[in-house]
Amino acid sequence: MTSHSKTPWFEFCIFLSKGFFSRFLLILILPVFLLIPISQAESVELGTKENPIRMMFVPSGDAQVILEGGQEIAQKLKQATGLHFSTSVATSYAAVIEAMGAGKVDIGWLATFSYVLAREKYDVDLLLIVVRFGKPFYRGQIMVRADSGIKTLADLKGKTFAYVDPVSTSGHLYPKALLLSHGHDPDKFFGQTVFAGSHNAVVLSLLKGEVDAGAAYEGSRAAVAKSFPEVYKKVRVIAYTQDIPNDTVTARKGLPLEIKNKIRDGLKYISKTPEGGKVLKRVYGISGLVDLDGFFDPVRDASRILGLNMETLGR
Repeated sequence: MTSHSKTPWFEFCIFLSKGFFSRFLLILILPVFLLIPISQAESVELGTKENPIRMMFVPSGDAQVILEGGQEIAQKLKQATGLHFSTSVATSYAAVIEAMGAGKVDIGWLATFSYVLAREKYDVDLLLIVVRFGKPFYRGQIMVRADSGIKTLADLKGKTFAYVDPVSTSGHLYPKALLLSHGHDPDKFFGQTVFAGSHNAVVLSLLKGEVDAGAAYEGSRAAVAKSFPEVYKKVRVIAYTQDIPNDTVTARKGLPLEIKNKIRDGLKYISKTPEGGKVLKRVYGISGLVDLDGFFDPVRDASRILGLNMETLGR
């Protein structure tokens, strides 16, 4: 090797190779160079193919339907925002909350009470509220088998009863509150209670005769009617809960504002397209998505109908 081909790095390595102490220094220095690619990999921008935004859905219905629909939503969001997404369906409502708290999930499609818990525990950020049938509210309902002879809440005493999930609003929290408001302690009132795991599972448990009664969201029978058209004859509603705020699309604490805005705008756009609307309807029965400002749209519509000049009225 000629002298002019000896680089400074080569000379440095020759110098370090002389003696035990120098070899020890070499052992300390080399890992620093080896770690550079690792640190660069960790800093890959969120929303890229290499580091996609992680989106998780609660298992409120058929898990396979939700998973497939979630993948379609992710694909449409990619087209609308340029961001990449990975999707999954949680094993329970609480699993989504804890995953967001641990920073393992960036966007969670949370049921109402799940959002309240996640907000209290991990300071998550509300992006959008679900709209169904033109309303940001819905109700829970208590159902019985039509041939059970059960007609009132009082008739449920000693019966077997199915809830959805401990963190379900319409399938646990509100039905329990309804029972208490009528003087029935839900922890002592029934002969046996179970958690079916999803709204669909509650309805199917009733159809199969596995339980006498159950609680789920209003319209839960419609979710299984395609496969079980007899559901309307065999399962009857005997009571409804008070209005419940609809479920949400929520971002974990610390998600960059630019990404949150892109996702919010992208989902609102998707919900207004024919194909996007069909996917949202299939996944969670969603007919629209609004942010908090969207609650004031009826006021804006009224002002337009009346021909009011919004700019001059406030002066």
